[in-house]
Amino acid sequence: GIITRDSIFKGCYNLEHVHLVEKAVLRDTIDALQLEEWRNDMNEEINSINQILPTTPAGGWEDEGEKARAIRTWIRSVLRKVIRYRAEHQRLLDEEVATTLQHSLSHDIVMNNVLPFLELSSHSF
Repeated sequence: GIITRDSIFKGCYNLEHVHLVEKAVLRDTIDALQLEEWRNDMNEEINSINQILPTTPAGGWEDEGEKARAIRTWIRSVLRKVIRYRAEHQRLLDEEVATTLQHSLSHDIVMNNVLPFLELSSHSF
């Protein structure tokens, strides 16, 4: 992982905000999600770290502090939600495409060719 030691931010009392390096890429992914509820949840999750860090102990001489753990936990949570929402988004798209194709194509073509293709798993993570 990126943040490997709990003490990496020891004594960093002014560490109160995280600025994402690849925010545009993440923003594009979030904007593409079908449901507004998902987009709102992702935006809240991304912004949550900036609410948590100001009150998270930075540690001192004998205390490692908790900022590194808070950031690692936040990163995991953001990634889990991105993966979950992308998978659900893909599932909804597949259902929509299958329904549209069933209305447009003959039943034999859909059952023998299109649906088996849509059932292939697609994981880009």
